[in-house]
Order: sequence, then C-alpha cells, then structure tokens
Amino acid sequence: MSTSTPTTPTKKRSRWDAEDDDDEPPVQASSKRRAKSKQAKSETPPVQTPASTSTPPPVRPEPIRPTHSVYVPPRTLHPALTPSRSVYCYERLNAIEEGSYGVVFRARDKQTGEIVALKKLKLDEEKHGFPITALREINALMTCKHENVVNIREVVVGDTLTQVFIVMDFIEHDLKTLLTVMPSPFLQSEIKTLMLQLLSAVAHCHERWILHRDLKTSNLLMNNRGTIKVADFGLARRYGDPIGVGGLTQLVVTLWYRAPEILLGAITYSTAVDMWSVGCIFAELILKEPLFQAKGEIELLSMIFKLLGPPTAASWPNFQTLPLAKTITLPPQQPPQLRQKFPYLTSAGLDLLSRLLTYDPENRISATEALQHPYFNESPYPKHPDLFGSFPSAAAGEKRRKPFDSPSAPVRAADHKLLTDFDDV
Repeated sequence: MSTSTPTTPTKKRSRWDAEDDDDEPPVQASSKRRAKSKQAKSETPPVQTPASTSTPPPVRPEPIRPTHSVYVPPRTLHPALTPSRSVYCYERLNAIEEGSYGVVFRARDKQTGEIVALKKLKLDEEKHGFPITALREINALMTCKHENVVNIREVVVGDTLTQVFIVMDFIEHDLKTLLTVMPSPFLQSEIKTLMLQLLSAVAHCHERWILHRDLKTSNLLMNNRGTIKVADFGLARRYGDPIGVGGLTQLVVTLWYRAPEILLGAITYSTAVDMWSVGCIFAELILKEPLFQAKGEIELLSMIFKLLGPPTAASWPNFQTLPLAKTITLPPQQPPQLRQKFPYLTSAGLDLLSRLLTYDPENRISATEALQHPYFNESPYPKHPDLFGSFPSAAAGEKRRKPFDSPSAPVRAADHKLLTDFDDV
C-alpha cells in the first residue's frame, strides 16, 4: 500500500494546549515498516544504549497557568455570580405591607432559621422586560452598604418570570407605625440619635451618587435596639452632574414630603430634594404627626407658604425661572411661623430645621453639613441606641392600632395631571 496511516489516533488538542512545547506530534509509520510488522513481533527489539548515561536529560518545569484570563482583571470587589435560589427556600410567615412597587412578607430561611423580609416585585403588568425601577432598587441597595441602610441579602425567584423577590434583613418596626402606637413622643435626646442615624445614611447614599427620592417615616425601619435603617429604594436612582438630557421626572417623593422645587415643575434637581424630606421627618418626630398633611399639590404649596412665608427674590433667586412659578399667585408677605409651630425647640434645633426647610435648593443644608450642626452637641445629648425602649412588633403580626391614612408614593400614570392642567390654577 502506498498510503501511510498513523499507528495511533491523533489526540484532539484545545487552543490553550497548544502552548505546551513539550508535547510531541504523533509518530507516522511508513508502509514498509507496516509490511514487516508481523516479523517485528517475533524478533527481540534491539537495545539502544544512550550516548551518555552519567547525566540524565533535563526536566522542563510545567508552565504555571493563571487562574483567570489574562485579559480580565481578577474578581476582588464582587463575589462570583451564582444562579438565584428558589423562593421556596423560605417559609412564608405573614404579610407586612404593600407599597407602590412591591409587597413585603416576613419569612423564615428553612436552612438557617433566620427571619428575613421578602419584597415581591410587581411584575404582573410588565410587558417590556424587567422594570427599571426594580433594577435601580437592587443596584442602589448593593451600592449603599451602610449600618443605617437596610441590608440586601440576595434575589430569589419563583416558578414564573413574574415571581422575583428581594431578600432583606427583617426589622421590627417602621417609624410611622411606631409614632401612632407610642404613648408619648420621642425625647429630644432620642430624636437627636434618630436624626444622626438618618443623616449618616443619607450622606452615605449621596456620596455614592444615589438619590432616594422617597424619604418618609414609613420608609424608616427601626429595630428594638434603637437603630433605624433607610428602606424602600423603589424610587431611588443614580444621578450625575450635570443632569442628562431630558432631566429627571417630577413624579417622585410622597406628597407630604415633596420639595417645593418639584411642586413647581423643576426637572433638574439633586440631593436637596432628599434634604427637604429629612426636614419634614425631623418635624414629624417632634410633633408626632406629619408636618404638611395636604390633599393636593396646591394645598401643599399653600401650607408651605403659610409656615415659611412666601418666597422672595432674596430667599429664592431662581423662583421665577421654574416652569410653574407664573401659574400661581403668592400670598401677601408674612414672617415665618416656625417658632410658633415649634415653641419648645431650642434655637439650635430651630436653626437646623429652618436650614433643612430652605426654599432655595442651592442654600439648603447638605447631610454632611447637618451632621456637624451645633444642635447635636448641646444638652440633652444624643441617647445611646441601646437605651431606647422596646415595643411590640406590628410587622411580626401582632395586634396594633390602625395608623392614620397617608398618601402613597407617586406612580407613573398616563392620566397624571400637573398644576398647569387644572383650570382653577
């Protein structure tokens, strides 16, 4: 036969195996040697004596391969991606509350026995993929790891594409419910501790370019050890400077905690909208009820003007440039009524509140600056969280008094009307 065939099949080699220089190619046998193969079996093969037996051939060390691709940086900041666990790893205990962007349940991990909070994302009516609000919430929670921000553990899924749950730490109370069942309001020392924790969490989020955009007492969770945690990042988003094309939506922040620049149609806003909400929360902790309990945007603006006095060119230079500024009629000039509204607040406390509720967003105090305010360094000093009293947990299914009704977070609806759409404005 004239065609040569290999004595053994050729080994299939992958791309990275080609880097080994010590792998020799398979030996090809000639047709003449194949013809004499029967005689070679009966003969004893000749013994080949090496040229030099004193020095063995050098052994080449095996090349050290990296554990990851040389073109990809090592994964040191984030753990390796793993598939989502099933929601059936948790035992459902009871429902806690339902918000605009999800339903929260209390559940138990079947493996560890830990009690957690499961937030089921509302995906039933989603026809264009995973909602951006849910992606923003998960991203914000993963970005803002802080002792006063609720901790996200994982994302689990159910049997269908509409069953996606965020697993978070379970916290016993929310401040809104707690304020309704407490027999007496918080002490000044306790309010200072709560405000320091809130400002620390907000400053942490703002340093990482995250706007919460829905700060209110029902989104502030509190455990039985005096620690509060900011929760519900359903309206949160990453922002930049400058703001991108098109600006930001006006349908943010629950009505009672909404800053005046948003009420007047501003589409470029920043961290100051969160600080106005912090001021409303500060006032609510003192009064034991919300500061502005309005039924609509017009009524809310009227209540703000009555408490702080109408804005002027000195207090808000850019007021007339807002889209809806010319559609409203300002009331006659009057002095602020903050001192009458908060007669027992110290001068330093009143100064902090007024700087949080400042008209001009450029002059509104930031979270970092508020943490250094003299109000927190005067008597009575902030109380240690461990000295806070404990209360029965309404989220654990215990009986509680029905809280007062408050507006829900804004939902992007097609029939939403701005102030300009009303005839009586």
